[in-house]
Amino acid sequence: MSRKRGEGARLHQSIHFAMHLPHVTAFADSPIYFFTACTAGRCPVLANARALECLREIWLKSAVMDGWCVGHFVLMPDHVPLFARPGYDAKKRGEWIKTWKSISARSLTNTSGVGGPFWQADTFDHILRSGESYSEKWEYVRMNPVRADFLSDAESWPWRGEINQLRFD
Repeated sequence: MSRKRGEGARLHQSIHFAMHLPHVTAFADSPIYFFTACTAGRCPVLANARALECLREIWLKSAVMDGWCVGHFVLMPDHVPLFARPGYDAKKRGEWIKTWKSISARSLTNTSGVGGPFWQADTFDHILRSGESYSEKWEYVRMNPVRADFLSDAESWPWRGEINQLRFD
């Protein structure tokens, strides 16, 4: 069977694969995750007092309601990187993310003027492997406002916090 010249290229171009890596079982009973959630269309609606109050309130209740403890976080205009650890009886990771995104979207959509979805459907997550990894990631996240030229001193960024101290044992 012979192909015409260029037929293979057209065939290859017409096939699209959605690449989703499988989630593996965590190597520890209670790993620390690094998450990044972005607003839909990367709308700059998060770096403000209302968003800080809303997310902080949700995440404060999360330990009791959902079994997830949120550590450090930084609200950037269009995304929020955060660290969190599940408890023994915690909701599954995807369910927990869906919960806090849904609650915050209902609250923040009214005050931000965003129509349609508030959050992007996907959220980046990464399991941290060590205390050193946590420290390095937190330092990187902490410096986000400086790298974005919003200010020169990361400690002056008002849209950040720590709800629970997360430690590697």
